[in-house]
Amino acid sequence: MAETPAWDRNLLSDPHTVHDKSRRVRRMFAAIAPFYDLNNRIHSFGRDQSWRRRAVKLASLKPTDVVVDVACGTGDLTLAMLQGLMAAGDGSTPAPGQVIGVDFTWEMLPRARQKAMSVEPRVPILLVNGDATTLPLPDACADVVSIAFGIRNVQEPARALREFRRILRPGGRLVVLEFSEPENRLLRSLNRLYTHKIMPVTATWISRDRTGAYRYLPRSIGTFWNRQVMTNMLREADFVNITMHPMTFGVCVCYRAVAP
Repeated sequence: MAETPAWDRNLLSDPHTVHDKSRRVRRMFAAIAPFYDLNNRIHSFGRDQSWRRRAVKLASLKPTDVVVDVACGTGDLTLAMLQGLMAAGDGSTPAPGQVIGVDFTWEMLPRARQKAMSVEPRVPILLVNGDATTLPLPDACADVVSIAFGIRNVQEPARALREFRRILRPGGRLVVLEFSEPENRLLRSLNRLYTHKIMPVTATWISRDRTGAYRYLPRSIGTFWNRQVMTNMLREADFVNITMHPMTFGVCVCYRAVAP
């Protein structure tokens, strides 16, 4: 009997309004976890790592900062933040628990652990299976909260932003890395052709996915908050000094905000 896809054509008209979106997202990411990094590198033409490096730079890390990377997935941004802390401290080893990765999909975390052990075996990164809207962390415990390509996958993204504000100390920085659509009409059309027509076919073939993940992902970008709405939602979540930094012709934007 064929497996029922997590996402079909009807649900993809606006995936953010699906009442059990979180369950479908979890199932989807569990299925594509083994090929997640490979598809990211191929279909971003390797740019995804440079986007993460920019996010680390915008975090303005200090050696003593506690960093919480939400929707950490296989740990790319988590490790980039760790390496940023080490660079800020002239190579000194961060304390245990100074870098925390949180992800809703448990199947991603062993891959993040394996990657962390191969890249920085000296440093114990804390990895937690948790929901962005109910983080298992105390108030005002972090100096930096980051989330890369994950906020649009949350069932209640506005609630997640309030949760990020809750765990940040005064002066703490929030860094949100998310896909966007280019403002230039020609570039936007080319980007849509690639993300809606080409990428779903090639990514599905590479991952052998049957959940509809790579049809959901481009639709989740086009139907999610635009840049103005994102900045408004950050303001409503009680963040200040909000800036946005488009990259690679605007296909990706890094938002930075500060907890007052």
